[in-house]
Amino acid sequence: MIFRRPMTARSADEAHRAATPLELFFDLCFVVAVAQAAAVLHHDLVDWHVVHAVGNYLFVFFAIWWAWMNFTWFASAYDTDDDPYRLLTLVQIAGALTLAAGVPRAYDGDYLVITLGYVIMRLAMVTQWLRAAKADPERRTTATRYAVGVTLVQAGWVARLFLDQPAYVYVGLGLIVAELLVPVWAERARMTTWHPRHIAERYGLFTLIVLGEAVLAATIAVQTAADESHGVDAELLVLAGSGLLLVFSLWWLYFDQTAQRMLRSLRTAIVWGYGHYFIFASTAAIGAGLSLSVDALGGHAHVSDLQKGLAVGVPLAVWLIAVWWLHVCPLLRGPAVVASPVAAVLVVAMAWTPVAVPLMATITAALAVVTTWAVRRAT
Repeated sequence: MIFRRPMTARSADEAHRAATPLELFFDLCFVVAVAQAAAVLHHDLVDWHVVHAVGNYLFVFFAIWWAWMNFTWFASAYDTDDDPYRLLTLVQIAGALTLAAGVPRAYDGDYLVITLGYVIMRLAMVTQWLRAAKADPERRTTATRYAVGVTLVQAGWVARLFLDQPAYVYVGLGLIVAELLVPVWAERARMTTWHPRHIAERYGLFTLIVLGEAVLAATIAVQTAADESHGVDAELLVLAGSGLLLVFSLWWLYFDQTAQRMLRSLRTAIVWGYGHYFIFASTAAIGAGLSLSVDALGGHAHVSDLQKGLAVGVPLAVWLIAVWWLHVCPLLRGPAVVASPVAAVLVVAMAWTPVAVPLMATITAALAVVTTWAVRRAT
């Protein structure tokens, strides 16, 4: 017998709302997709195919992030945890793993597998929205708009597979815009009952996932220092220490503020939720940049000091600006509010020095100190 509950909306004020084991399992499977995207970005950077690397990475990471984000906001409002909900979520996980398997081929211009995985995830979500439309009459229009909008866009992704360049690229950009507009259109009918604290926790958990890419790079640096030189390579150990200092500082800057205070309206939720694309994508890219530095010091990549510096400095600057925009600006006024933009400029400038990563890590740590002090004073 299948255990089934009506998919009624959960309360946005529900006490003790936390991530469920199913949501954590969902995130675990997305680790594979994030790791694949970062690994192929790293591979392209080794050969310094920058335009190809960045363009494909941003597109592939959008598919990963968007599928994760839509499940997260839906689950915050409609997690019934009955058997159909669990089974449909497992179908989405299967789609995520299919998407992850298609990431390397997507970097070579073959989007068949990654599109298949993406469409599997999104059509499973359509079924969830149809369940919500049936059980939640107050938000039936909203749920129906989601189901119709997502279905139409998925038909577009499938049709795109039959196009040639340059229409292939232009249609893809148009479909990304359409994906972003579906929630805006649907939620204007009546907002779903997503839980601010739950959303903030879920985004924090995904931030930890992408920070893991940078932690892995620092760990590999230590391992390489021992394996390559049969002893201790001071330069690699400095890189490893700098990578850890950088990761610690990023963690501190992101988690020092309580994000749920900023999720009070549809407009702020859209800006905050969509803006995290830049945080997530740049965090994983920082890990790829650190890996490039490890390869260069180990003799496995022939790139200049400037190229190594830019591979870390550019995504780091994007990360600092994104976190400043979403987390710091709403809380601070006065001179301290410009600390993050100044730090972003400085970390890019450090790419022109021979010790770029240690200097970038030091600047980011100093920013964490200044921002924490300013936020404490303001609140």
